[in-house]
Amino acid sequence: MSKSFERYQKRKLISSYFSVVLSIGLVLFLLGILGLLVLNTKKMGDHFKEQISISVFLKDSAKPVEVDQLQKSLALAEYTRSATYVSKEEAAEQHSEEIGENFIEFLGYNPLKNSIDVKLKADFVSSEQIEEIASNLAAKGYVEEVSYDQPLITLLNENVKRISFWILVASAIFTFIAVLLINSSIRLSIYSKRFIIKTMQMVGATKKFIRRPFIYTNIKLGMLGAFLALLALGGTLYYVNDQFPELNLIDDPLVLGFLFVGVFLLGVLISVLSTFFATQRFLNLRTDDLYY
Repeated sequence: MSKSFERYQKRKLISSYFSVVLSIGLVLFLLGILGLLVLNTKKMGDHFKEQISISVFLKDSAKPVEVDQLQKSLALAEYTRSATYVSKEEAAEQHSEEIGENFIEFLGYNPLKNSIDVKLKADFVSSEQIEEIASNLAAKGYVEEVSYDQPLITLLNENVKRISFWILVASAIFTFIAVLLINSSIRLSIYSKRFIIKTMQMVGATKKFIRRPFIYTNIKLGMLGAFLALLALGGTLYYVNDQFPELNLIDDPLVLGFLFVGVFLLGVLISVLSTFFATQRFLNLRTDDLYY
């Protein structure tokens, strides 16, 4: 009978520990994902901004030396990520592929212009800066027109700011929820031992002596949950980086190291604080209150 009861108690204890570890792991994994989003919001915004390009259309009378000089000066400009010369023949070929027919045969001539496609660095993708760059380029005598998508730039900048703000808000909310969930899981596991806590106290054990084994146990559970969360986070990060290598999510190992260490320490810290306050609560209760 006693052995059966011991096995039952052991299974119950293991089940309690498993639920605590699983809760900590899942919550920390979600926090890690949010941390990745926060750290990479600017990087992802910059990636989309750097897809914006300015097309500098050249006059047919532009001399090759002028075109070559303009392309080199644009390539060396502080705002340029890349500057690519596109001849009217290449532009016509690309356009024909897009529409599925040779429009030159229909028109009898090529109406397109030689151009230089300039992709900008993310820090310079704003309506004011692009307008200034376009004005300077349009002032050159051999430039026919400077074209860019003004509404798209405005919309992109507004959306990047809006998304960054809401990611920060969501991170704050989920951090608060994470603390509550982990705290609740640990309090439930300690609740089942409230009579043991009170018994130890009644026979003369100090509060520090009673708290110590609970804190040590939950530190281990917090570390195990954090380790599982980091494994899942690492797998997710590897998969996303493999599918979207242009985001360069693992190019900054120092930042990722801080994130992983932060998630691990957060799991341990919440476990310690939750255990301390949970045990303190039951230590301060009267014996009669333990039944409610």
